[in-house]
Amino acid sequence: MKKFIKIATVLISVVLLHPVMAGNPDRSGQSGASELLINPFARSSGWAGANVANARGLESQFLNVAGLAFTERTEVVLVRTDWLRGADVHINTFGLVQKVGDAGALGLGVMSMSFGDIPITTVDHPDASGEIGRFSPSYLNVSLSYAKAFSHAIYGGINLRVISQSIPDAAAQGIAIDAGIQYVTGIRDQIKFGISLKNVGPRMRYSGDGMSFQGRPRGAPEEMTVQQRSAEFELPSLLNIGGAYDFILVEDRHTLTVAANFTSNSFTKDRFLLGVEYGLKDYLLLRAGYAYEDGLFDDAERTTALTGPAGGLSVQIPLSPETSSIMSLDYSYRTSNPFMGVHSIGVRVDL
Repeated sequence: MKKFIKIATVLISVVLLHPVMAGNPDRSGQSGASELLINPFARSSGWAGANVANARGLESQFLNVAGLAFTERTEVVLVRTDWLRGADVHINTFGLVQKVGDAGALGLGVMSMSFGDIPITTVDHPDASGEIGRFSPSYLNVSLSYAKAFSHAIYGGINLRVISQSIPDAAAQGIAIDAGIQYVTGIRDQIKFGISLKNVGPRMRYSGDGMSFQGRPRGAPEEMTVQQRSAEFELPSLLNIGGAYDFILVEDRHTLTVAANFTSNSFTKDRFLLGVEYGLKDYLLLRAGYAYEDGLFDDAERTTALTGPAGGLSVQIPLSPETSSIMSLDYSYRTSNPFMGVHSIGVRVDL
């Protein structure tokens, strides 16, 4: 145990002090599975994703899986996201976290994206009128996580994610691994640091009947089915480094948490994230955040639909004073251009 703590502490120090290389936006076309970069949760998206150091519960599956270790009993989360409102893209997320005594905590999360019905077009029917039918793409990510408290200060976790993308005649499957560490210190545990490495895995490739066509190879006596191989694509791996500080304004009544995070992307622009949360006796939580990347203020240079600001709130309702069970209603909004922003609403129950 002591050896692990020493290794974790050294790892945190090395990563924090090591100069982080900038992302390479020129390689953005070489990656795929971009849904792995979408935060489907209502709480952390209200921070603009800045709370890598203090993410807790199932939502930490996206930012820093080490936060899963803070689960006290059982947590159930259900979130609905209207992604880039007006684009008819929706994200449904469900998850469960269970503490397993001193062994740590186990988490299961499912994220599904729906794109509505899209008209089928062909060379003979190029207009999108839907005369020959419609199809619906399906994106599904299933995550299985484990996290553990190795001491009062060091928390670590690992996440295995199964990735599936499909249309009726072609599909791609893959796996990705996330890992994270959180470090808590201070007289009241008010200082927090976090590091997470995400979306590390083998390349993916599409296959299926949609990759074949009828043709006559040179010298062949008749037409035959020709199978094409699609190009492989890499996963959008990234590194998060963040910190947070809790200001206790009035004991057990008012708290203010400030968090910051730097995200180094392998294929896209790096991001700088800043967030703040105000808590009123743990009954009402108000959040705001901002995500900046190079070229964000220039329409010609901006490469993301999200324009920076984010905000959200949570209303927590006690269910049982004896067991400290609560139900939380969460909402967040992220600005975008074009479209009408991103709306997320969720329900979280701590049993």
